[in-house]
Amino acid sequence: MSMLRRRKPSEAEKKPPAPSQSDSSTSSSGAAAAPTEKEKEKDAAAAAGGRERKVRWSCIDNCCWLIGCICSVWWFLLFLYNAMPASFPQYVTEAITGPLPDPPGVKLAKEGLTARHPVVFVPGIVTGGLELWEGHQCADGLFRKRLWGGTFGEVYKRPLCWVEHMSLDNETGLDPQGIRVRPVTGLVAADYFAPGYFVWAVLIANLARIGYEEKTMYMAAYDWRLSFQNTEVRDQTLSRIKVNIELMVSTNGGKKVVVIPHSMGVLYFLHFMKWVEAPAPKGGGGGPNWCAKHIKAVMNIGGPFLGVPKAVTGLFSAEAKDVAVARAIAPGVLDSDLFGLQTLRHVMRMTRTWDSTMSMIPKGGDTIWGGLDWSPEEGYVCNTKKQKNNDSHVSQDVNAESDYQLHSANYGRIISFGKEDAVKGNNFAHSNASCREIWTEYHELGWGGIKAVTDYKVYTASSVLDLLHFVAPKMMQRGSAHFSYGIADNLDDPEYEHYKYWSNPLETKLPNAPDMEIYSMYGVGIPTERAYVYKLAPSAECNIPFQIDTSAEGGQDGSCLKGGVYLANGDETVPVLSAGYMCAKGWRGKTRFNPSGIKTYVREYDHAPPANLLEGRGTQSGAHVDIMGNFALIEDVIRVAAGATGEDLGGDQVYSDIFKWSEKVKLRI
Repeated sequence: MSMLRRRKPSEAEKKPPAPSQSDSSTSSSGAAAAPTEKEKEKDAAAAAGGRERKVRWSCIDNCCWLIGCICSVWWFLLFLYNAMPASFPQYVTEAITGPLPDPPGVKLAKEGLTARHPVVFVPGIVTGGLELWEGHQCADGLFRKRLWGGTFGEVYKRPLCWVEHMSLDNETGLDPQGIRVRPVTGLVAADYFAPGYFVWAVLIANLARIGYEEKTMYMAAYDWRLSFQNTEVRDQTLSRIKVNIELMVSTNGGKKVVVIPHSMGVLYFLHFMKWVEAPAPKGGGGGPNWCAKHIKAVMNIGGPFLGVPKAVTGLFSAEAKDVAVARAIAPGVLDSDLFGLQTLRHVMRMTRTWDSTMSMIPKGGDTIWGGLDWSPEEGYVCNTKKQKNNDSHVSQDVNAESDYQLHSANYGRIISFGKEDAVKGNNFAHSNASCREIWTEYHELGWGGIKAVTDYKVYTASSVLDLLHFVAPKMMQRGSAHFSYGIADNLDDPEYEHYKYWSNPLETKLPNAPDMEIYSMYGVGIPTERAYVYKLAPSAECNIPFQIDTSAEGGQDGSCLKGGVYLANGDETVPVLSAGYMCAKGWRGKTRFNPSGIKTYVREYDHAPPANLLEGRGTQSGAHVDIMGNFALIEDVIRVAAGATGEDLGGDQVYSDIFKWSEKVKLRI
């Protein structure tokens, strides 16, 4: 059997024999033909599937991935923010910029200053919270929820319902039927406009550092949509302010209050000072010496004493510089009927029911603001450089012409139509029937009226009133019953006892309070809207027919004309001329507007932007709202509240040409 066993092959036998030349060609051709047709199909399908899998990564996938990354980073940063010590942001900031100065309250507390005079805050337009007390069915679940201020969540959830409830009655200027929106009360009414965006909070916190608390601080909240007199008619707000001031004086040892109005609150408190002295029932019945007995000082911050040009554009076309830029970047979006939003028309419909906006139309006409060929700011040099600091000093009226290019801007022409516009056809409605709920008064004006507006070409501060009466007669009819914009010839004329004159400093006298002080405190060094170049908007049903011409440019680096807006010196909202003229000249010394000789002071704060993002909105800002966190301004306020006078502060602090411009205004004082 062993003979039958199979012999193991040797190593040489294991190797396959080398193919011959003839076999080589045969085997090579066989190898090429080795894959079958089925195998080829499988390979092709696999390759195609791989390519298909790569292509299937769509735009939606990219968007979801991006949103996921943003949300992940946001939650991670939020976690770090809540996990880190409260002092960590300050530590990082100091590591980058060096040690931060003490807040004014801490600094002055170390100097030994303590709370002395009670303080009254008067907020401006839009910065005070409003809440719902009664509404229509679409507002179910919003009882006593903020419609204005806070998170503004209802704007996104139910925008048309929000517009309906934020609007006032177009005939009376009061509540529409079935709607009651009322101001939030207490310090929380205007400490923050929205989460993280302070208004009064920083000032309140610094006052608390020297001993102030809620019983010595009072927020005079009011419904800023109403005309000033109507806040008393509907809510008795003026009476409440009077009673609270009397209570604070009596419970603080007879010490007079320091009143701090901001923005439109400056005009509101001017109205209050005349109302409180006027006999009842039209006034508060306090008598001619009420202000002298109860008020130490009025420290006006960013006050539009003589109005602001941007109030005109807001009423005329529901826009200002920022809105005009947005319309230029995305033409037609804000005017579009997409999703039924019609944003600008709804904004115009709502804001034209707010009578308070008419309080800020420029006052004094061409005498104050200039005419067709002149303006007080004539020769102003537009500053294209950013200030690095704002050391406190009194500057001289010096123009550094070597540093900046001079471009002559005629600011007296508040509205001008620059280009020859030709719009074919007439698509504007002649009644409100086709425009449904977004109707504005333009649709009663008709195409002939719209063409007449553009044909007039140029509007100064005097003729702009005629323009507004022409394009918005119902609105201006209401406004004319509550506000006036002229210059009084004889302030002793009984005509000027009417409440519509009380918020115009050119048509009323200051109180008989020679020991009282009035401050005008505002930011400078920021380009501020002063005049506008307009054009006809593309014709469309229910459209606003006019818009700022953003293509209008000055053509020079130092030009004051940017994007259809002539810019002057100011705080980004109020030009220097409006904020400073009354305290620089109109009320300076004994004048017919200030017969008792109340001392006035001009305190300007040169704008210095934050050095980095960690500084937030900065501590040296001169911007209209951000100035409320300006350390130098807060220090001035605290010192006066603690007993100092304007002379103790150093008198005037001026960086602009306000005194030179005031001399150019030929007003009998």
